[in-house]
Formats: sequence, C-alpha cells, structure tokens
Amino acid sequence: MPEIRSKLPSVGTTIFTVMSSLANEYKAINLGQGFPDYPMNAELAELVNKAMKDGYNQYTHMCGLPALRERIAEKIEGLYTTNVNPDTEITITPGGTYAIYTALTTILQPGDEVIVFEPAYDSYIPTIEINGAVPVLVPLVYPDYKIDWELVKKKISGKTKAIMLNTPHNPTGAVLGSNDIKELQSIVAGTGIFILSDEVYEHLIFDGKIHESMLRYPDLLERSFVCFSFGKVYDCTGWKMGYCVAPAGLMKEFRKVHQFNAFSCSTPVQYALTEFLPKKENYLQLGPHLQKKRDHFLELMQQTRFKPLPSHGSYFQLYSYADISDENEKDFAIRVTKECGVASIPVSVFYKDGQDNKVLRFCFSKKESTLEEAANRLRKL
Repeated sequence: MPEIRSKLPSVGTTIFTVMSSLANEYKAINLGQGFPDYPMNAELAELVNKAMKDGYNQYTHMCGLPALRERIAEKIEGLYTTNVNPDTEITITPGGTYAIYTALTTILQPGDEVIVFEPAYDSYIPTIEINGAVPVLVPLVYPDYKIDWELVKKKISGKTKAIMLNTPHNPTGAVLGSNDIKELQSIVAGTGIFILSDEVYEHLIFDGKIHESMLRYPDLLERSFVCFSFGKVYDCTGWKMGYCVAPAGLMKEFRKVHQFNAFSCSTPVQYALTEFLPKKENYLQLGPHLQKKRDHFLELMQQTRFKPLPSHGSYFQLYSYADISDENEKDFAIRVTKECGVASIPVSVFYKDGQDNKVLRFCFSKKESTLEEAANRLRKL
C-alpha cells in the first residue's frame, strides 16, 4: 500500500472541531466558532432562491460574475476612494480562507519567509508551510495585541517574501491604526515584499475606529492581495463566498492558480449578491449592530470573574481567566465546556508554540438570549 509523506505532519484535528464536538456532547452553548446563531437576511436568501428558479445554475465566469465584480468595484470606490478595475483586479472565491491560500500559493517558493503575527488565524502557517516556505513569527504585544514594529524590522531578511496582516484581527479584535500604516509603508518601501491583507471583518469595527484597509493606500495596494468574505458581512458563513482584490499583474498570476482549483463559485449566490450589494445599509450598519452585542456581553460578563481584553472589531472578545485558575488554556476551556456548558476557544492554539496567557476567545455574534444564558452559566466559576 502506498504511503503518504505528509506535507503537514504536525497538523491534527483542529481545536474548532474538538470544541464543537464537546459542545454537542455536553449540550453546551457554542461561543467557540465564529458564526451567528440568528437568521441571515431573508431578502438575500430569497434572491438566491429566485436565481435558482430563474435558471442561473450553471458555471459562471472563472473570475466571478462580471456584474458582481462591478458592484464590488463600486463599493470599494465609495468606501475607500480607490478605483479598482473589476475585469482585471477582482476575483470571486469560495470564501476568504481560499483567497488567502491562493494568494500565498501564487507568490511563495520553497525557502521564502513570511512575517506572521501571532496569535494568528489558524490557516496562515499551514498554508505557508505547505508551499515550502517558512513562517517568521512575531508575537503581538499582550494584552493589547499591538504590533512591535521594531521587532518586525529585525525579522526582515533577504528571504522575506511577504507580510501577513489581519484587521480587524481574529482572534483578538485588535485593529490597525494610522501609525501602523506609516510603519508598514516605511518597512516595505523600495523592497520586493508583498502584503497579504486578511480583511474579512472590514465592516465589523467598533468605537468610532476607521478600517485601515490596504485599499486606501496606493503604495501598499500595488504590492497587496486583499481578501474579503461575504459570509462575515451577510451572516451566511456556510455559503463560503468571498473575493480577492489585487493589482492586475498580481491578479493575473492569482487566477492561474484559481482556475485549476475551484475554477468558479456558486452561480445563483453571485446573482443574488449582485442585486443585494448596492443596498449599502446592510453592511454599513454591521459595526453598530455588532458593537451592541459586544457591549451587552461585556456588561453580562461583569457578573463573572473573567476580565475582558480590548476588542475593537470582529466577532470576538478575549477574556482572561487568570483570577480563576492556573490551568492551561486548553484544559480550562474543556473543563468550562463540560462543567458550565459554554464552549470557547483557547487562544494558545493560535500560537505555533502554544503560548499560554490564560485567555479564552468568545464569539459574541449571537442572539441576546444566547449571550445571557452563556454569561449566567459562567457565573458558576
């Protein structure tokens, strides 16, 4: 029997699968994975149904439905005053993670180095490694999870191919500020370093902060692949629909990889999104809507012994349990799931070396009743 030489020998079952299975087994409230438990927009769902009934069920353009790419370009111009060519600079993808994988696969050669900030979304490092490249890890500064740009400068080498950014940040909820942009511009100016910017939570940003997208800055955009997710915008994470924006020369190479992988994405969903995207209020209200949920959960959690860490965006807030237990994060998260009936994610899993700060990640993109019951259960600790 042939044997596989694993390209990811250290990768096993993800913590998300483990915690979700535990949540099901113990009938726990699942605040682990980042998905809403409330209905998505009914009008958008009906538009998909209509597209199917109207016969839009066969392959569409490899790069995505042209009309949808035009709507995205219009949205980008309205939000970021940046002109993007929908024909050559936007590609529709089956989800944001796919866009990230494809972008990294497009640019990486064996031995290349990629700057990765930790804690990091779990797909980054495996994708770098599966392409034969090397993740160069830079820890964000606890407890605010800011970037230490002086350390970044020390980590840059002749092998540095790319810097990976994620704002708003998963798992911490941190967001880039104007000073971060200035530091980044200074570091990459005059180099051949690419930027891969994961901006799937672009609209889920709070406290009056501005989303510092790479799309705002021509000097950064010229070297960037910028990845987005419709699932995070329209509460339909199971649709796995996203897109990537990049300059024409970079996108040409991106599409070479894409055409031999997914090739194209769900046609009826693209028709529905084309009609729905111009309704700006549906994404412009996301920040205030989710901030209310964050604030409600913060208030509820004051009745527990957990201590909140700053979250200015995304679906997530981190909470320290240092005053509750000395257990490591994974053991504590498992015990809380079993004994209290609330599933979370230990932040140590977002570090390659398992760095343990006694912090759990909770998803607050849930119904008020869900958050209230979860906080009530956590009061037992």
